[in-house]
Formats: sequence, structure tokens, C-alpha cells
Amino acid sequence: MADSSQQSITIPAPVGTIAAVISDFASYPEWVDAVKSVEIVSEYEDGYTHQAKFVLDAGPVKDEYTLEYAYAEDLTRIEWTLVESTMMKVQDGSYDLVDNGDGTTEVTYTLTVDINLPMLGMFKRKAEKMIMDTALKDLKKRVESCA
Repeated sequence: MADSSQQSITIPAPVGTIAAVISDFASYPEWVDAVKSVEIVSEYEDGYTHQAKFVLDAGPVKDEYTLEYAYAEDLTRIEWTLVESTMMKVQDGSYDLVDNGDGTTEVTYTLTVDINLPMLGMFKRKAEKMIMDTALKDLKKRVESCA
């Protein structure tokens, strides 16, 4: 069964800058260690990615999967859902971006994952926490390096 996890981080950048980094999927292999390649499968009329195919190699976990994206008009929410995968049954997630009014943005990452392998709940929660910690810290580092 898929459980949802959520974590937040404050990043010293405006919403638009962070949304631009999140939605630049083609550059993920440059700053997300486990992502080896990204292929943009389709785009919306406005140029934002509709579907992207990822090749993931995180040591013992290897997968190829396609995600479908949706965006809030003001880019304060970027969400995705799994289209296909060799290893996962479910991967739904979102980034919610809240302008703190002081030049910083609160980024909340929500992730729901269910894989095709049996895994003890304790190990699954530990893996989810590691994925989320890494994703938020890497995002912050990338945004700061682009500023």
C-alpha cells in the first residue's frame, strides 16, 4: 500500500526561480545523482513539460519511468503522477511553493510511492525520508548555484 510523506525546506529565492529549476527536467542529470537521463516525451502548448521519461540508477534501485506533470497557473504547485514504470506501481508527488514575503520560499515536497517489490514498512519509510531529504537539499543547492 502506498503511503504519503511530506517535508519542507526554506530556500532563499523567489517562487519563479525555484519553479524554473524544478520544471527544467532535462537538466536533472546535472544535479540529481541518481537520475542518469531524462527524455521530454511531450510538452504543453506553453512549453512546459507534459510527460518526461527518467532513467534512474541509485545503486541497488534501477528504474525507467515516465511521469506526467501538471502546473498551477502561478507555478506555486507542480505535481506529477506515474504513467509507467518497471519498478513502481505508484509515484504521485508535488512541490508546493509559498512566498514568505522576505525573498525566501517555503517548498513543501509531498511524495507517494509504491513499488513492485515487497518491503518492510520500516525500510520503506526510511527510503522515503532519504529520497525526500536528498531531493529538497539538492533542489536548494541547485537554486542557490543558479542565483
